[in-house]
Amino acid sequence: MKVEVLQSEIRYRGRAFNVRQDEIRLPDGRSAQLDVVDHSAAITIVPVDEVGDIWFVRQYRHPTQKLLLELPAGTLEPNEQPEAAALREIREEIGMAAAEMRLLGEFFLAPGYSTEYMYVYLATGLSPAPLAQDDDEFIFVEKYPAQVAYQRLNSSEYQDAKTLLGLYLARPLIFPAE
Repeated sequence: MKVEVLQSEIRYRGRAFNVRQDEIRLPDGRSAQLDVVDHSAAITIVPVDEVGDIWFVRQYRHPTQKLLLELPAGTLEPNEQPEAAALREIREEIGMAAAEMRLLGEFFLAPGYSTEYMYVYLATGLSPAPLAQDDDEFIFVEKYPAQVAYQRLNSSEYQDAKTLLGLYLARPLIFPAE
């Protein structure tokens, strides 16, 4: 299917993302205007330590006006590779380095309106190696035995898509006998 971009204009420039308006020609010849959130790629990490605990962060997310329990995550810096971002973010968010990062999957987070592309990694071989957190982040680190973390999938404890999908993608590696 062929879609032609007739015009593209940045309507808003922000710190975390831009918003642009595209005019496109649809396959049937009609035109349409679409709003697009331009967001850099991002990573989510499922950190599992030597005793089988999964590490999470609890942080305030203003659009939800809630403290959410999430897997560590962050955006790629310009020209940064996804695995390098994962290695950096795990140190910034939970203060641990990972000896191994294994790519579990990748996906568009909200393809109906955003360009954000997410990479999910399983991090193992954790050891203390903190980096400074971002100035605007107030993160509380929590860890739970894998069994407990997965039992919470059936509750409303996890309310963001990247955490839910990250846990589902990691499950066969965390519980290989199932």
